Amino acid sequence: MRIATANVNGIRAAERRGMPAWLAERQPDILCLQEVRADDPTLYKIMGEGWHGVHEESSSAKGRAGVAVLSRTEPVATRSGLGSFLGAGRWVEADFALADGGLLTVVSVYVHTGEAETPKQDEKHRFLNEMRERMNKLAADGRHLLVCGDLNICHREVDLKNWKGNLKKAGFLPAERAWMDALFDEDGFVDVHRKLAGEGPGPYTWFSWRGKAWDTGAGWRIDYAIASPGLAALVTAAEVDLAPSYAERWSDHSPVVVDLAL
Repeated sequence: MRIATANVNGIRAAERRGMPAWLAERQPDILCLQEVRADDPTLYKIMGEGWHGVHEESSSAKGRAGVAVLSRTEPVATRSGLGSFLGAGRWVEADFALADGGLLTVVSVYVHTGEAETPKQDEKHRFLNEMRERMNKLAADGRHLLVCGDLNICHREVDLKNWKGNLKKAGFLPAERAWMDALFDEDGFVDVHRKLAGEGPGPYTWFSWRGKAWDTGAGWRIDYAIASPGLAALVTAAEVDLAPSYAERWSDHSPVVVDLAL
């Protein structure tokens, strides 16, 4: 099974820039999208026939956020929203029946950037706390769980090229990094991309459109595939699909593609 995740930075823009060619080449069975910024008819028209799934846009901030889990086989159940963040366009879940009788839950998540020492950052931490609680609740019954998306956090120094200049900025704050420590070290979830890619630095998943970030390799690794322990053991590959050149990028984020022996 192949599962891919991508922050498309607007599905219409991604289509214009070349996303369909990537999709045709990689052929994921399940696709998680963030920052979709489109309604259902537009999303499914762009994706083409044969896709099922769940999609939620923000009900209060049109043109911001938006997440989806799309699949070639129809999920047995879908859910939208997370805790107190209902209708926020940040969290959707889809359940898939496995051949061995088990269950796989795939989540697409978009965590907003935040801003240090502001209410935006407080809201980000509230979302992260509810996210961790939900992940542990889902994994508690023994199902396989894969949470994919843009977390807007770099976990360690190897995940951010210019880490020294970002120690006091949202995305690399001590409290954010401690949250990830707890998720991996206390709860037992696995950052499958880091596990298979080695210690780094990188590979990074996000480069600003502005300035010389692409040219100088000044990237951030903020897009993740996080698995429950049993599922992590079944991952055979986890790669970042970095575009060949700046001009060939179809988003400021690069997709993360995970292959599993399911």
